[in-house]
This record gives sequence, C-alpha cells and structure tokens, in this order.
Amino acid sequence: MPADLAVIGLGHLGLPLAQAAVGAGIQTVGYDTDPRAFAELSAGRTPVEGPLTASDVRRMLAGGFRPTTNQAELGRVRTAVICAPTPLGPDRTLDLTAVGDAARALAARLRPHTTVLLESAVHPGTTENFLLPLLEEGSGLRGGRDFHLAYSPTRLDPGNRTHVYANTPKVIGGLTPACTESAAAFYGRLTDKVVRARGPREAEMTKVLETNFRHVNIALVNEMAVLCHDLGVDLWDVIRCAETKPFGFQPFRPGPGVGGHGVPVDPGYLPYNSRTPGHPLRMVSLAQEINDRMPQYVIQRCATLLNEHGKSVRGARVLLLGVTYKPDLADQEASPAREIATRLMDMGAQIGYHDPHVLDWRVRELPVPRADSLYEAAAHADLTVLLQHHRTYDLQGLAVKAQLLLDTRGATPAGAAHRL
Repeated sequence: MPADLAVIGLGHLGLPLAQAAVGAGIQTVGYDTDPRAFAELSAGRTPVEGPLTASDVRRMLAGGFRPTTNQAELGRVRTAVICAPTPLGPDRTLDLTAVGDAARALAARLRPHTTVLLESAVHPGTTENFLLPLLEEGSGLRGGRDFHLAYSPTRLDPGNRTHVYANTPKVIGGLTPACTESAAAFYGRLTDKVVRARGPREAEMTKVLETNFRHVNIALVNEMAVLCHDLGVDLWDVIRCAETKPFGFQPFRPGPGVGGHGVPVDPGYLPYNSRTPGHPLRMVSLAQEINDRMPQYVIQRCATLLNEHGKSVRGARVLLLGVTYKPDLADQEASPAREIATRLMDMGAQIGYHDPHVLDWRVRELPVPRADSLYEAAAHADLTVLLQHHRTYDLQGLAVKAQLLLDTRGATPAGAAHRL
C-alpha cells in the first residue's frame, strides 16, 4: 500500500518525526536496514531508549505506521525524510556513512516530483555537496528540476512536555525557492510555524549555531562552577539571582559533563574537499575542551571529599545516582556517568548505581551492581554522587541517609550536600 511519507532511519530523529506525521494523519512508512529495529517496532516496542515509549509505538502502529526493511517502499511516497545518525568521529568530523547509505537506497527508487528532506545533523554544505550528487547519480534525476531537495534541522527536546513537535517552529532551506515551498507545505502539516531560510546552508548553519550555543554556555557555567567552589561562593544562588535580569541573560546550569545527541560542530572541520577559508571556531573547541574536563573534575571532588573524611578512593564504596544524560528519561547517549564510573574503577573504588529508568548498566562490558533499596545503598556507601536528578529522587531524605553526598546538579537543598 503506498504511503505519503517515508522516514529513513528509525532512531532518535526518525521516530519522533514518524510519530508526529502519523498523528497528523499522514500515511507513513519507516525504513531502516537494521532488522532488530524492524522487529522491535513491528512487535510494538521501541528500538532505542528515550524518544518514544512502547505505548507510543503501539499507537503509531494502530494509526497506520508501517516499519519496513523493503527498499521498494521508498519509491512509492511523495516525501522522503532522511534521519540517519551522524556520530562525531575521532577527527571531530561528522560520520556521514549512514546518510550516504540512506541516500543511495533512496536514489535507486527516487521518482520525479518527490520531495527529499534531510534532518540529520551535518556540516554546512552537506545537502548540496554530499547528498545532492548521490541522489542525482543514483536516480538520473536533477535536484531542483525533477525532485525537490531541502534541509531542516531537527529540534527535539526529549521529555519536554511544553515544547513538542507541533508548537516548535521548523526551519527549512531548499535548493531552490520551489524546493523550499514544497518542504514548507509538508512541515506545515506537522508544526504551527515554518521558518524559511535563504537556502540549505543557512538552515544547516542554524543547527550548528543552536548546538554550539548550548555547549559554549554550558562550558561557561562549568568554569564558573569550578571558580565558585574555589572561592567558596554558592553558584546556584548566583544563577538564581542572575536569572531575575529580564534582558541579556539566559540561565544555564553546570553538571558532570554534557550528554545528548546534539554534538558541538565546528564548520572549520569539513568532511569533504570544499573547505571554507579561515580558522576553526576557537570558542567551540575551547568549550568542548572545558566540558570534556568535567568528569575528571567530578573525580577530583570525589577523591577530595573522601580524603577529608579519612578515606581513600581505593576500596571506597561509591554509589552513582542517575546514569542517563537527561532527567526522567532512559537515554544514556554521551552521559558522563560511564566515564566517571570508569575512572573511579581505575582508582580502585567499588562502584554501584541506582537509576529508576535503567535496570541494567554496564561499564567496560561488565555489569555494575544496581541498588534495590536507594536509602539502604546510600547509607552503606562511603560516597553517594548525584549525576542526574530524576524526579523520583527525594533528595532531602537522601541527604539525611547518605554518609557523604556530592550533588553535581545543584538539586539538593542548600547545606544538605556538597555541591559541584
């Protein structure tokens, strides 16, 4: 049965888009080459932690959503959206392998008048310099003439109940004005507001700016956290006061590291030959360096606190609370918890964890003991470290039970614990 939309890549980007499309009454097929993803979705389960629950998937299936591994389905739709992952490689360039694979699969079945959209996080210029040639070569069609092509950066905030797909403005930039309008017509069915960029590069750079804005500001407040601790200043009280300013300030809060799927992107590191002149974004590079240091800073604070209480890290029982990258979600993408656990284990600590959303947690492929009783585990541990503030945690009660509590999120009542 033909569908109006094909979502290519059923992960953290593709599934929320498919959910929004099904909710808007759009006949949607989800394509993924991973047989496990297909099997999980077909059975009404989510293949990835975080964006959707099993009940969400079951509602999508009931609404007509069809997961598939059949490439032929891609040739039967009016709109195809590529939502392939683009992880950051060791050379700090985005790995476009999955985007390339998706483009080749789509190109082999691409029909005239189809609207092709890219939502994956990419470097500016990727839509025109990387995606377009693959689509044209594989299909024999011309972008902007035979099919529409546009880029739209994803703006997902998992767990946010205020800003959902429908009320979050969607930025689009097409290869031609007609491409932009075709993309606007599609996204206008899903969101209340569509914002037209001048072209794909401007839309791609919008994602770069938004992601780097987050990382740079988190880096600033992480540096402030270290400085305030050295000076004996309560940073969380400083932020509380500063955020009363009605202009020129937006509050960010420190933490043990930066997790999530939005990685900082420096357009000075382009994955193809048409590099832009000039220098890399030094502020972005510095921000990443600062944020990458936070897990080590947490380890230093752990060691200092234990030492002040006459204990060594070696042999100490350390309980880690919250191992996900975001509160009240199961998603562990880039969470600093794993690096912190690894470093503590290297120093000889005995690690345990508690997380209401993660029933099994492994570090170096080894299972980490999970605490069944939170209060009992905290009372037994030499040090309890709050890495993520899940809503279910009673931090005041926890502060009373724990022998020693380090709060890396500033969530405990003032004076109840040692703060980052």
